[in-house]
Amino acid sequence: MNKKWRIKEETTNKAEEIASKYNLNSITAKIISKKNLTDQEIEKYLKPTRKDFYDPFLMPDMDKAIDRICLAIKNNEKIIIYGDYDADGITSTTILKRFFKDRGINIDTYIPNRLDEGYGLNKEAIKNIAKNGYKLIITVDCGITAIEEVELAKELGVDVVITDHHETIENLPNAVAVVDCKRKDSKYPFSQLAGCGVAFKLIQAYSQKMNINENESLKYLDIVCIGTISDIVPLVDENRVIAKLGLMLVKQTKNLGLREILKVTGFKKLDSYAISFGISPRINACGRMGHQEIALQLFLTDDPIEARNLASKIEEYNRIRQETEKKIYEEAKVLAEKESNNPCIILGKENWHHGVIGIVSSKITENYYKPSILLCFEGESAKGSGRSINGFDLHEAAIKCSEHLKNFGGHSMAIGLSLDIKDFNDFKNQFNKYASSKITEELAPEILIDEVVTEKDLTIQAIKELSLLEPFGEANAQPVVMMRDLKIVSIRTLSEGKHLKLTLKSDNNLLDVIGFNLGSFADEFQIEDKIDVVGNLEINSFNNIDKIQINLKDLRKSI
Repeated sequence: MNKKWRIKEETTNKAEEIASKYNLNSITAKIISKKNLTDQEIEKYLKPTRKDFYDPFLMPDMDKAIDRICLAIKNNEKIIIYGDYDADGITSTTILKRFFKDRGINIDTYIPNRLDEGYGLNKEAIKNIAKNGYKLIITVDCGITAIEEVELAKELGVDVVITDHHETIENLPNAVAVVDCKRKDSKYPFSQLAGCGVAFKLIQAYSQKMNINENESLKYLDIVCIGTISDIVPLVDENRVIAKLGLMLVKQTKNLGLREILKVTGFKKLDSYAISFGISPRINACGRMGHQEIALQLFLTDDPIEARNLASKIEEYNRIRQETEKKIYEEAKVLAEKESNNPCIILGKENWHHGVIGIVSSKITENYYKPSILLCFEGESAKGSGRSINGFDLHEAAIKCSEHLKNFGGHSMAIGLSLDIKDFNDFKNQFNKYASSKITEELAPEILIDEVVTEKDLTIQAIKELSLLEPFGEANAQPVVMMRDLKIVSIRTLSEGKHLKLTLKSDNNLLDVIGFNLGSFADEFQIEDKIDVVGNLEINSFNNIDKIQINLKDLRKSI
């Protein structure tokens, strides 16, 4: 599929000023300039410090949350943290559990089983919590929509403090406190924290209230960093401060479980990429396969042997997850071919695993660049997940077709849903009919180019300097550059045609290019062709020799 290339425009004209002030080369300075940051924001972007954290008491209900927690501790009430089974929920739970344990305060934890209970507070869990004598539930990474569940807890004599980061609904749960920076009445300066970010603000607030040294909360930034990057929240503003400072702690972490999982991943460079593609999938695999407690125990253990054993178990769960995912994906691809003429790919089949169906939906959407919904058929019911493309609101589409659905929820880019199998075809037809009026050729995938570079810009020093822009992630992607009029000197494929390897000539210099999963381009181009390329600039080190390389995203013949 042809991709649209769009070059970012510089509107501030501050590149020269930035280059001079921070002693940067022109590429780095131009990329920063195009982020349209104020002078204060640029300073914070390049050199974040602990002073860049906002006052936690600016969050709605933070004072109420802290007062109720302090009262529970004073009265020796039983407290339980109610988390979520993904990496954000696991790290959020870890932060609170470890922080209070270090204060000599015993707080228990509860993580629902994804396969049996699903996401968020559920009534059976609350009944059991009340039965076991707990008087206070602190939610992390969940709870903002749990109106009925909070009412049940109150009826059973259990107070609830909600800490969450998801979008709020019109009516908030009637909890003791609802701490969520996405509340409409929030005065907090930043609204994009992950669940673990909100949990971190809670322990910051408690530390201030109890006159505890700020280092006692800051020492958990390694865990906060893991959850923040894993949850794919924008790595800007306070999230960037968390990620940047947290990564420094990850590299010297004292958390035994984190140490062991880092070893298992095998990543030599501990950056946001290692977390996103090494740690996150392994932690999430536990929840996906119904073993969420193993991931939590990994971060909570102080026994090196247990940490090693748990990391080994998690590696096995991740292997099973990968095999399950691969099997479903191969089956889904066969079915998707029959749907490829529809604006959306909506598939259903028996024996698909609930825990991985969302990942497969993401892959189908990426492969066809169409919204997709995958459903697992069980008896008379179907349950599944959907993923979208930029420009098509999946949640709005579900609302339009809700007459055929039992339940659904999510946002514009991802939804979860359930329906009766007898309604599957009617739902699919109505959904595609709605989508056909919304999806046009203008929704083709787009590559956003940070800067157009030439041969003189490409120095080892300049490319190494781009590391100042790390950590990379959502809303702070690794810079994409464009080069024009390069001649193909050699072109071949690797890994049985899967990847593309090019040598290009610019004036008198040769440039190495690698294109992962772009092997099909080998049939469209030949030696001597003049091409334009877009991709990421990298340093490829081999035998102690550094060479500049472009990690290719797309290419086309020069005009």
